Amino acid sequence: MTQNLFTIFNIPVVLGMPLAVLIIMFPSMLILPPNNTINNRFSSIQQWLVQLTLKQMMITHSTTGRTWSLMLLTLITFISLNNLLGLTPYAFTPTTQLSMNIGMAIPLWMATVLMGLRLKTKTSLAHFLPQGTPTLLIPMLIIIETISLFIQPVALAVRLTANITAGHLLMHLLGTASLTLLSIYLSSSLATIIVIILLITLELGVALIQAYVFTLLVSLYLHNNS
Repeated sequence: MTQNLFTIFNIPVVLGMPLAVLIIMFPSMLILPPNNTINNRFSSIQQWLVQLTLKQMMITHSTTGRTWSLMLLTLITFISLNNLLGLTPYAFTPTTQLSMNIGMAIPLWMATVLMGLRLKTKTSLAHFLPQGTPTLLIPMLIIIETISLFIQPVALAVRLTANITAGHLLMHLLGTASLTLLSIYLSSSLATIIVIILLITLELGVALIQAYVFTLLVSLYLHNNS
């Protein structure tokens, strides 16, 4: 049962070749390229969302931090589209793979830390030992702060993976229950289908919120080090 339950998170394979790369590249086809000659509702909504997202994330950043605006915008768009991709029938959600999320989190976290050590060396090192710390607590506090620093990318990846996986797993369980009840209790099956529809609506919001949270945390790490 456990093996069948989690097979929905396996990477699709055709003729022995994994399709993860093609699936990850597919959402980028939904983004309109910049073109001033095209002005329709879709492009207007896209531009409005871009401006709103940049305003929310860049409002507290310095000039150095704002140079990351394009990268952060690309990141939130990439994660959002991959999260939403898993809500389509017979699709695969790349962000349910912890390895992929770790692969995004570690380079971004490391870049912010290295930037902080380069631009704010004293301030970055001062975080390991706050002023006024008792002498006996200095070794323990340094160890705790170091662990908390290195656990940041793991927390980023695990948070995204857990939230996306939990929603898809719940929809899979309810879908299986609905098919089972369909031949036994029709009214119960219809009630389950209504719950699934409401859950899908909730997952649409979760997919966008988790992309925003991931990018916002990266932005906060950048703000603390720029």
